[in-house]
Amino acid sequence: MLIKAALNGSRTRQEHDAIPLSPASLASDSATTRLAGAGAVHVHARDRFGRETLEGEHCADTIDAIRAACPGLPIGLTTGLWIVKDAGRRLALIDAWTRIPDFCSVNFSEDGTDELCQMMLRKGIGIEAGLRSVADARVFVTSAFVEKSLRILIEVDDLGPTEPVAAAAAIGRVLEGSGIRRPILQHGFGAGAWPLLQDAVSRGYDVRIGLEDTLLMPDGSPAASNAALVAAAASMVSARA
Repeated sequence: MLIKAALNGSRTRQEHDAIPLSPASLASDSATTRLAGAGAVHVHARDRFGRETLEGEHCADTIDAIRAACPGLPIGLTTGLWIVKDAGRRLALIDAWTRIPDFCSVNFSEDGTDELCQMMLRKGIGIEAGLRSVADARVFVTSAFVEKSLRILIEVDDLGPTEPVAAAAAIGRVLEGSGIRRPILQHGFGAGAWPLLQDAVSRGYDVRIGLEDTLLMPDGSPAASNAALVAAAASMVSARA
């Protein structure tokens, strides 16, 4: 079972002083989470002001730093449309990358998904198909990228009125009803992070945890670091084995 560490996301140091922003700090956290049990990392590259970016220079610096510190560790980057707010510009920026991550998450709720997936396949970047709703799942199962995706992400926001585990199960039913058998990773955010992780473990799915997803440990106490969160997840996975 894969445990993926989501190291920073869109969070700021005002939210938690251990949020890694620079290439060096992302590399350091990649190393400590790997020791704690992570088999891959997902990161949001930042510019020199700490802002999320898809610019090739900053993405390359981040990838290079992590690969130097953690040889062989799979690295994933975000492709979040909110970073540049224009699907055409996002496509151009990612197409210009000279350092290629092992995979990228693609949110199927965003504009320009087909073009982005086609370009990623051409560049040899693994696709993580991000599904946050039943509507996203229905779009995905009729797309040309089902068998071409590295894995499927069931990602449930901690925002709506639906109980997160039930919301994730509804997405899962769409996938099962379509006969899809790609690897599935399930995770949530905020208060839903740990219940969704526990549910994923019970289903045999891969999991994700890190300061991007939650700032709290399973008992509700503040998380000291990404490594502490990954270690807690690894304990849950080991307990099921």
